[in-house]
Amino acid sequence: MGVNLSDLTEPRYIELSELNGKHIAIDAYNTIYQFLSIIRQPDGHPLEDRKGRVTSHLSGLLYRTANLIEAGIELSFIFDGKPHELKMGTLNERKERREKAEKEWEQAVREGDTKKAFSKAQQTSRMTPDILESSKELLGYLGLPVVYAPSDGEAQGAYMCAKGDVFASASQDFDSLLFGAPTLVRNMTITGRRKIPGKDMYKDVKTEIIDSSEFLSALDISREQLVDVCILMGTDFNNGISGIGPKKGLKLIKDYGDIEGALEHLGKEIPEYQEIRDIFLRGTYSNDYDLSPKEIDKDATIEFLVDHDFSKERVTSAITKIETARKNNKAKRQQRSLDAWF
Repeated sequence: MGVNLSDLTEPRYIELSELNGKHIAIDAYNTIYQFLSIIRQPDGHPLEDRKGRVTSHLSGLLYRTANLIEAGIELSFIFDGKPHELKMGTLNERKERREKAEKEWEQAVREGDTKKAFSKAQQTSRMTPDILESSKELLGYLGLPVVYAPSDGEAQGAYMCAKGDVFASASQDFDSLLFGAPTLVRNMTITGRRKIPGKDMYKDVKTEIIDSSEFLSALDISREQLVDVCILMGTDFNNGISGIGPKKGLKLIKDYGDIEGALEHLGKEIPEYQEIRDIFLRGTYSNDYDLSPKEIDKDATIEFLVDHDFSKERVTSAITKIETARKNNKAKRQQRSLDAWF
C-alpha cells in the first residue's frame, strides 16, 4: 500500500481537462487493484463472465481509459517486475489480511449483511495470473504502451517522469515521490463518490496533483530526508518504529538531520535502513520502452471482450470514443504546433 503522507500534503485538486495533452505513466498494478476493489456487485462479488473469469479489471481498463483519452490524456501502463526481497514481509502480510477478509466476507454474505459483505470484499482483491495476463492483452489490443519495470512499477514511472518522457506518474500511493517523481497524480482512475473500506461512510474522490519540489519546499526537507522520514514510519520494505507517524517522523528528521541522528536519539535500530534508502534513491530502471500509441485492433478487442460477456455495442461505443478522441487530440496538437510558427 505504500507510505501514507496525506497528513503532510496539501494537494491541488484538478479537473482532467488540466491534463489535456499530457502523457501520464500509470502504475498498472495499483490501478488494476483499484478496479478490482471498487467494481463489484452489491454483495461484494467481483464482476464475472459465464466461465467464472473475473472481469472487473477489464471493465475499468476499457471504460475509464476511454474517458481519460477522451479528456486528451496520453497513457502508458507500467507493470511491476520482481519484488525486492525486503518487500516479501509486506506481501505476506497482505496475503494474510486478504484471507481474513475473505472469511469475513463469506460470513457476511451468509448472514445477508450486504454492506459488511461489500466492505470486506473490497479487501480481498488479488492479482491472479489470469487477471494480469488479460489486462496486458486488452491494453495491447487497445494500442496502449506497456512498460515492464525491473522491479517496482512506481520507481520506473518516477524515472520516466524525471527523464521528461512523461509529464507525471499516476498512482494512489505516495511512494512515487520517494522514488523521485517530479510530479505525482493521484485518483486519476477512480474519481467519484467512493465507500471507505471498513466503514459505513463515503467520500468524494477527486483527481489531485502534487509537485514534488513544492511539496519538499513546504516541508523544508530534501528528498533524501523524506525517505528517512518514511523509513522511520515504516515502508513496504520495513516495519518502522512503533508510534511514529508522518508528523512525528518529520519532526525527528528536521531536529536531528537524518535517520542516523533520529535513531540515536530514540535509542532504536533499523538495521536495513541504508538498503531501503538505496531502493528509493538508487534503484534499477529500464530504458527499454516505446511510449508511442498504436492503432486499436478493433476486431481483436471486440472478440476478446465479447468472449468475456461484454456487450458488443458498448465495446464498440468505447472503441469509437477512443478513436474519435485520438483523432481530435492529434488535430489539436498539430494546430498548436502550427500556431507556434506565427
